[in-house]
Amino acid sequence: MTTNVFNQIAPGWYNFRHWSIFRNELEALAQRWQKGKLLNIGCAHGPDFLPFNQSFELYGLDFSTEMLRFARKYSQKFNLTVNLSVADVSCLPYSDQTFDWAISVATYHHIKGKKEKQAALDELGRVLKPGGEAFITVWNRWQPRFWFKPKEVAVPWRTKGKILYRYYYLFSYSELEKLVRRAGFKVLKSFPESSYHYPLKTFSRNICLLVRRSN
Repeated sequence: MTTNVFNQIAPGWYNFRHWSIFRNELEALAQRWQKGKLLNIGCAHGPDFLPFNQSFELYGLDFSTEMLRFARKYSQKFNLTVNLSVADVSCLPYSDQTFDWAISVATYHHIKGKKEKQAALDELGRVLKPGGEAFITVWNRWQPRFWFKPKEVAVPWRTKGKILYRYYYLFSYSELEKLVRRAGFKVLKSFPESSYHYPLKTFSRNICLLVRRSN
């Protein structure tokens, strides 16, 4: 996975994902959390900030400079005040216990390597205050389109007449829950996206976790 791939994807992504697909979940969290300092890890162009545009102090980071360029455009369009940083999720540029809350939508599944995934979640725990909560989403290994695929896949993105490939690591619910617990979190809720309407969460497209940092 290179930043160059996401830099090239950024213009098309700004239009394709102009609105968050987790709007229902994020609006519920804004109601739950009410106010405070919020970090968006892997913020891309910033649509997941919108539900928090009242009463929250917003921070976002991404490793793609082009995604952040569009995040500045997006924040101006919607009158958001956001503190943006270029950074890697495994080395967050913030002091210990800086944030009340955090969100990370569709980010951790782009990290290659077990140690690297754990390091990134450890960093999330480091920058959250004790008792702070985080909302995490990743792609689910057991969604039907990946039943006969390996756990690591290259997903194509077509732009300007060429095909770019994005690395994805496909999690199961139990695997992601185990990693966040190792990072010092309690799993408050483990659930599928709101658009998934089947009784078994096992086959949802996304895995959603609401976690709390232990004291």
